[in-house]
Amino acid sequence: MVVVVERSTPGVEEAVALYRAVGWSVYADDPETLAGALRGSACVVTARRGADLVGLARVVSDGASVAYLQDVLVHPDHRRAGTGRRLVVAAFAPFAHVRQKVLLTDDEPGQRAFYEDLGFTEAAAHPDGPLRSFVRLD
Repeated sequence: MVVVVERSTPGVEEAVALYRAVGWSVYADDPETLAGALRGSACVVTARRGADLVGLARVVSDGASVAYLQDVLVHPDHRRAGTGRRLVVAAFAPFAHVRQKVLLTDDEPGQRAFYEDLGFTEAAAHPDGPLRSFVRLD
């Protein structure tokens, strides 16, 4: 059984292994930066099967006006079992009072349906009027 652990930062080695397992090599190839990102997150939640790290979500936030879902990872062997949903819900739980919850994700099949099922709307299609989303990756 997979258990979601709230406010739980994993060790660097196991985090690197999970990021590598999902193909996020930019993070996995720089363990020092990944460790700093995890430490600097407002909230990190993990999913474990026994002692094994099988999922992780983290939020970056000011705690008052915005909560940004930075990462959601589920090991390929544990997908399609509700773990990702449980991670997102747990990661955002401390920010229930925050109005603006945002994320940026790859345009992979299934991403849109996953996030829409969690109540998110693509910025351009938001019912309160057109919104714009910008990104700069250096």
